[in-house]
Amino acid sequence: MYDIAIIGAGIIGASVAYELSRYRLKILWLEKENDVSLGATRANSAIVHAGYDPPAGSRMARLNVEGTRLMPALCEAVDAHYKNTGSLVLAFDERDRSTLRSLKEQGDANGVPGLQVLNREETLAREPALNPDIVGSLYAPSAGIILPWELTLGLAEVAVREGVDLRLRQELQTIRYEADHWKLETQNETYQARRVINAAGQGAEKIHRQATEPAFHLLPTRGEYYLLDKAVDPQVSHVLFQCPGPLGKGILVTPTIHGNTLIGPNAELIEDGEDTSTTYAGLAEVAQKARRSVPNLRFGENIRHFSGVRANREVDDFYIAMHDKGFLDLAAIKSPGLSAAPAIALYARELLEADGLEVQPREGWNGRRKVRRFAERSPEDKAAMVDANPAFGRVICRCQTITEGEILEAIRSPIPPVSIDAIKRRTGAGLGRCQGGFCGPRVLEILSRELGVDPAEILQDKDGSYIVLGDNRPEVRI
Repeated sequence: MYDIAIIGAGIIGASVAYELSRYRLKILWLEKENDVSLGATRANSAIVHAGYDPPAGSRMARLNVEGTRLMPALCEAVDAHYKNTGSLVLAFDERDRSTLRSLKEQGDANGVPGLQVLNREETLAREPALNPDIVGSLYAPSAGIILPWELTLGLAEVAVREGVDLRLRQELQTIRYEADHWKLETQNETYQARRVINAAGQGAEKIHRQATEPAFHLLPTRGEYYLLDKAVDPQVSHVLFQCPGPLGKGILVTPTIHGNTLIGPNAELIEDGEDTSTTYAGLAEVAQKARRSVPNLRFGENIRHFSGVRANREVDDFYIAMHDKGFLDLAAIKSPGLSAAPAIALYARELLEADGLEVQPREGWNGRRKVRRFAERSPEDKAAMVDANPAFGRVICRCQTITEGEILEAIRSPIPPVSIDAIKRRTGAGLGRCQGGFCGPRVLEILSRELGVDPAEILQDKDGSYIVLGDNRPEVRI
């Protein structure tokens, strides 16, 4: 019998698992995919929002501002990249300028630090590549950027190391309350838990309706993106927004942790919450609208386009609620859910305690982890790493300078990868200009060797995404 079952291993589930691993609790963590962060967590704008956009007084506003405040220290603890870039909301006419004033008033009410309305000259001094037709901007110094899957992995690895029982490839089929506990059935296992935390992203509504009366309805909203090569000019140093609309914060242009330029998303209501296809029309819309902010964007240097689906609902707020029998919803966590995640985890623990959960600190709990990244080390450290393990002297990914040693350490981590993209999320191999064209076959070979499986069984990403195809997927030599 588990004290708590967490459903869903995106940034919200991982944040909660990390927070609750501090305490003497027996925790089950279920995820339907073969790795963590395979939903909206890995396909979003990767932005830590300042918090001026959520309605004043909303739960979303409070959790956004608090989560953004907590984010730098949390990233430092689990060795995930974080960069404080600041953001600019651009105004192109007097109507937009009025919107900026409203956003600043709302941000001030939400407790966002340091907001400033800049004039045209002040804005262009910060970002010279902007459209010269702008009339001003709202500057938010607390905004930043991260790698969402990297933070999720860091939190998840600590949680697993500290005793959380993560079960991958376990999709919840049914959930019902029996006597004094919840019975959770997956496709091949049955589990029991006294409390349940529903952090299942696009699947949260279905799970909620099995557990209790309907209370919210998700409106899956797909957004498409371009990722430009990091050698491309013009590059920007702030997160650049246009004035927000009913379906989101508009088309943005932002730097990434690795120095690329990310552009998007549009907003399209769809029926299938897992449809992450891209479309000609959607990408054309993104390109057209983004050029209003930065006219000289070179979309011909795109190295990848992708889409993500956010879990919107009719009400402009998260759906966070504690129900009878210890069932907690963390649902409709749309943008700025990534920014709010650290605060959502703390709030979830408070709700559980108010519901009667006894929490006692776990002696010796360690919330930190360290990742060895060869490219970020000094020449002396690199030489020492190669002397200690020659695998660090073999560069597998040329674009990102990722070594075999780093890949081997990822394979031996608390949550072992089973796909080429899982290695990419852990090490960065395949994130560069060639998008795995050079290193992909070598990563496949290393995975095959280290996991002791036929190369034909190695996945690109989710289950079923085999690289080597054929009638019987025969063995091939790399």
